[in-house]
Amino acid sequence: MSRTTFQGPVRSMAGFYSQGPANVVNVPDGTNTLALTVADHAGKILTTNDASLTITLPPLVATADSASAGPGADPNTLNNQGVQFMIFIETAATAVKIGTDGTDKYVGSILMVDTDTAGATTGYAPGATNDFINFNGNTTGGIAGTWVRITALKSLKWLVEGVVLGSGAVGTPFADS
Repeated sequence: MSRTTFQGPVRSMAGFYSQGPANVVNVPDGTNTLALTVADHAGKILTTNDASLTITLPPLVATADSASAGPGADPNTLNNQGVQFMIFIETAATAVKIGTDGTDKYVGSILMVDTDTAGATTGYAPGATNDFINFNGNTTGGIAGTWVRITALKSLKWLVEGVVLGSGAVGTPFADS
């Protein structure tokens, strides 16, 4: 099916759902770096079995739509506000990093579940300069079952949410590049 662009609100009286293998993108084993794109990864679940992987989000573009193509918003706009990337870790991470372009920063929060302390939980929010999420499979999370959803919120801001599984003396996975 080709891509379709709608202008204005779309309403469903019975809901929308995505199904099928194209909705889950398995990061090939042995991939050291992965640059996410809106066309290939947005709105899908990315799964990784790599213990060591650097994932880079695309630059956040919040410029206004051009009025040059058709009535209303330009269907070819580069504006990517609202796109979401869902990342699920299937194998304990030793060095999985999810970074921005260095200019964009994270906002939001994640819930850390300490798997060796009877499921104790702690919430973490990124600092004003944090542009990386670092999972080490231990104190900063990344144990199998960890997931994060990252949404292009507005200029320079990626919204992050998720449940991160860690162990030991857990601490924030948010960091500066």
